[in-house]
Amino acid sequence: MSHSFRQIGFIVAFAASTFVLPTGAHAFSADAQQMCTADAFRLCGAEIPNIPRITACMIQHRSDLSPGCRAVMDRDSAQQQTKTPDME
Repeated sequence: MSHSFRQIGFIVAFAASTFVLPTGAHAFSADAQQMCTADAFRLCGAEIPNIPRITACMIQHRSDLSPGCRAVMDRDSAQQQTKTPDME
């Protein structure tokens, strides 16, 4: 029983830190947390707990993401790009 509580706590902490904290040009929404946590574990579990590497992995595996996660990440990225002017 304590193993399942520990696992749930880890999942919540991971999802919150990965998708809520800004990482580079990305700051992911609560929708992304809900839709992408399973994909993050499935595709990028080896990168845990390195948040920048998890984010890069998720972007690299975009074609392997579930449709819901891909849609939310695309939407959040588009919103973030409109808020952050390109610096050239």
